[in-house]
Formats: sequence, structure tokens, C-alpha cells
Amino acid sequence: MSQTSPRTRTGVQRAMGPLNSVVERFIPSALVFAIVLTVLVMVAALGLTDAGPVEVVRAWGDGLSGLLAFMTQMALILLLGYILANTGPVRAGLRRLAAVPRGRVMPYVFVALVTCVAGLFTWGLGLVVGALLAKEVAAEGRRRGEPRHFPLLVAAGYTGMVVWHMGYSGSAPLVAATPDSFVSEQLGQPLPITETTFSTWNIVTAVLAVAVVAGTIALMAPRHGAGTVEMPEHRMADDEVTYEVATPADRLDASRVLTLVPGLLLLAYLVIHFSGGGTITLDIVNWSFLTLCLLLVRNPFEIIELTQRAASNVGEILLQFPLYAGIMGIMAGTGLITVLSQALVSVSTPATFGLLAFLSAGIVNFFVPSGGGQIAVQGPVLLEAASSLGVDPEVAVMAIAYGDQWTNMIQPFWALPLLAIAGLKIRDILGYTTVILLTTGVLFAAALLVLGTGV
Repeated sequence: MSQTSPRTRTGVQRAMGPLNSVVERFIPSALVFAIVLTVLVMVAALGLTDAGPVEVVRAWGDGLSGLLAFMTQMALILLLGYILANTGPVRAGLRRLAAVPRGRVMPYVFVALVTCVAGLFTWGLGLVVGALLAKEVAAEGRRRGEPRHFPLLVAAGYTGMVVWHMGYSGSAPLVAATPDSFVSEQLGQPLPITETTFSTWNIVTAVLAVAVVAGTIALMAPRHGAGTVEMPEHRMADDEVTYEVATPADRLDASRVLTLVPGLLLLAYLVIHFSGGGTITLDIVNWSFLTLCLLLVRNPFEIIELTQRAASNVGEILLQFPLYAGIMGIMAGTGLITVLSQALVSVSTPATFGLLAFLSAGIVNFFVPSGGGQIAVQGPVLLEAASSLGVDPEVAVMAIAYGDQWTNMIQPFWALPLLAIAGLKIRDILGYTTVILLTTGVLFAAALLVLGTGV
């Protein structure tokens, strides 16, 4: 991050100076972060539970494969989100959007607002749209002769991850709404999303959260004349998908019909699914986006090329999933997750349960940065605690959702695809996202307190 004259910096920028210095010097790569967390969790399990070294290592090894099915679902969400965001119609829409905001503050706020809306739709699309829109807005600023601070634009493009769990693809409420899930078995029936995602209180909180994010980004926008780090020119635009049609096989690969037919079949399936009373699950979210991808691409050539590009952004996440699955194995296998969760909820009351469950979920998200994984390992403990206190189960489910999304702002795991597209490192945006963590944390805590006290 470039040095800026104190006279040209905003008050928020001056206050962030020490934080940025620490971040730039001491924050490692996301992979190293996962390795360090693994060691810390092993040490904590040895110190806080009855498990010995052999049990801890066995729990870690057994856990490595524990998220394979979930990995596939998450990889598809990210893969399909990337493909969808890079289809011609969506990219054209992003370019038109990038030309909308003007002035000193609005480009940054605009990226945050669009990203949050996309994130509420699905986190995978939010991540990719955030990165691509940040690039387009930066490029538009260069064309207009208005330098824009690229790290802040990219940080704004990550803000969808602080609201995503309140929206359409939220893992915790989707798992709770899925028949035969562990939540359904524990409660005796599925928990409908009308009680979680589409409840009035969650919708109101989501709207307020987007407003808080936008306001926070506005306060961090640099003043005119302040030093900025512009986007490198080689990051200005991705190459368009091109192909040569020279053989009969090429003509098949260039045929619009061959992507349109399966797209229409999937669309028909989704209509049948929902008209028959089907619910929203992670699989349905994926098939919804695959449908849009197939309907919007021009031909098999395009979707194959976009898939290859998307794979480079999925790869590092897939490498880290086994590490985090191993951490989850330790947390669950040694009982460490129960120790941590019960330590907070044991002192809770019906009024404070939601708040304390939220804080515990925020901490657990450092070690289990997967919404679906977190509801799997932490959900049973919090649902049992909620039942014993007479608290509605939707409070426990959404407390996990809020805590999981909240500390995404300082957990680098999900920033990887965004950073890969933007060509930045986590330390380039972490100072900004930490401020967002603080402001949204106040809102989420207040919302759960109000819910708990029935005000």
C-alpha cells in the first residue's frame, strides 16, 4: 500500500495506519495460515481435552477426507459462479455497471453494494463478481483520468462474504432445511428457510448490514490527491474466448444447440422440482447456476475455456480443504469444539444466547472456515444448548451463520479466488476488511441481542 501524505488522508485512513503496518509485515499466505492453525488446534486439543498425541493425530488423519462431498459442492459453487460471471451477457452488464459510479466515494461504495447483493444471491457469484467489477471500475477510472485505489476496490469486492450467509446460498439454513440432515434429525423435522433466511428479522438485519458495509467503505475512500495504488495495466481485462472452426468436430463444439438443450432440460427440472414443493438445497443452488451458465454461453467452446480458467481459482482452495477438514476432525474427534462452544454458552441466558453463540461461531470460523462444515461440527452443541434454554432453533442456526460470515473479513480462506483474479495478496486488503469486521460485528451482536430480549 502506497504512502500517503497525512494532509491528504482521511481520519479513518490515519487511524488505520498502525493496523496496515502490522498486516503488511506479519500476515502470511493463506496456506501458511492454515498450517499454523493446524498446529495451534493440535496444541489446544492436547491442553484442553483428555486426548493424547496419538488420538489427536488419528483424529486429524481421519478428518482429512471428511469434507470430500462438501468440497465438491463448494467447488461447483465457485466454479459455476466464475463461469456465470464471465459469460458475455454478464460481463457486458458488469462493464455497463462500472460506468455508473462517479466521484471520489461512489466507485468504492458501488462495488460494495453490487458485491453484497450478488453475495446474498450466492457467495461464489459474489466473490467473482466482486473481483471482476473491482477491475472494471478501476479500468473505467483510468480511462476517465480518475485514479482509483485498487486495494480498496478489491476489499469492497470481498464484502459479499460478510453478508452471504444471510442469503440464498447460506449453508447453515440450507442444511437445516434439508430433509434427513442432522439438524432435521435432531429437531425431528426440517427447519424451513421461512424461519431463518426469509424471516423478517434476518431480512432487516441483512439490509442494515449492507448499509453498514457501504458506509464503512465510504469512510475509507481516499481523498482527491491522496496517493493511490492503481490496478496494473496487465490486469485491465481478461482475454475474450476465441476459437477456430476447421473440422466437423469443431462445428459441433461451436454449436449453440449443444449447450442450449441441457440448459433447457435443467430449467425444466428446476420448474418441476419447485412446483412439486421442492426446497432450496446446496445441490439446487448449483443446478440453478449450471442452468444459467448453459443458457448464457455461446457454445461448448466457451464453457470449456471458462471452466479451464475457473479451475486455476478453485485449485488453491481445494488444496486447503483437506487441511481444514483435518482441523475439523481434531475439533470434533477430541471434543475440542464442545469445550469451546460450551465455554461460552454455559454462561448464557435466553436473552444472551444468540450473542454468545455468534461470538463462539466467529471464533470457530477461524478453524472451520466453511459454513456447511461449521454447522456440522458446531450445530449439534448449539442446538442442544438452545433447546435446554428454551431458545428457538432458528436463533442457533442463524447465530452460526452470522458468526461464520463475520470473521470471513479476517480469515483469508475465501479471499483466495478474489485475490487470484485481482492479482493481490491478502495483506493488501486486510486492513480495510478488519475495519468492516468491527462495524458489522456491532450490528450482528445488536441484532441477536434484540432478538434474544424480544425488544
